[in-house]
Amino acid sequence: MPLQERVLATGADIGLAFDGDADRVFLVDEQGRPVTGSLTTALVASTVLGHQPGATIIHNLICSRAVPEVIAEHGGRAVRSRVGHSYIKELMATEGAAFAGEHSGHYYFADNYRADSGLIAALLVLEALSTSGGTLSDLLTPFDRYAASGEVNFSVDDPAAVSERVSLAYAATGSQDTLDGLTVDMGAWWFNLRPSNTEPLLRLNLEAATATDCADRLAEVSALIAQ
Repeated sequence: MPLQERVLATGADIGLAFDGDADRVFLVDEQGRPVTGSLTTALVASTVLGHQPGATIIHNLICSRAVPEVIAEHGGRAVRSRVGHSYIKELMATEGAAFAGEHSGHYYFADNYRADSGLIAALLVLEALSTSGGTLSDLLTPFDRYAASGEVNFSVDDPAAVSERVSLAYAATGSQDTLDGLTVDMGAWWFNLRPSNTEPLLRLNLEAATATDCADRLAEVSALIAQ
């Protein structure tokens, strides 16, 4: 990725990648490594809570479980949301939230009419970095607690039937909810399985304690989907 190469070539402290209208931002640390939307959400949330102690922070349900943990540790109130800006903006208004973050790089601010802004998120990240006295990777290390699969797409003929089969397979061993697709929490690991709104696809996101656990569980759930 050109941004990663540029960060390394110039010895930059951080790289910022915006989309065309700058409503999203993705980070690259000083070692040229991309930063997930979940880690950025945790970092921005901790910074917001430094300015607004006790604030309500919203995260979508695909974000790492580190996000609500960090919010609680910094004295905030975490609220879980469906994926998508329309749901998040409505929930921010209902809950009086100061900030909301999504795994996809969208960050919403009450002071910005609850709209998403990559620029505001970037400024808060730069504030945290400038006051930390360390590197971006140092700043993120306390938040980087789990291993994630990223989004894995499966082409299936009947997404609803496949989701039901997966749900039944874990019904006796894990807690489940259907806030947005199927989320199964197995304690040490969890996953979300959501149907695409436009294609016959199921989108799987899974998180576990270690990379090995994540790979093993991903293979397990993928085999169920593929039956």
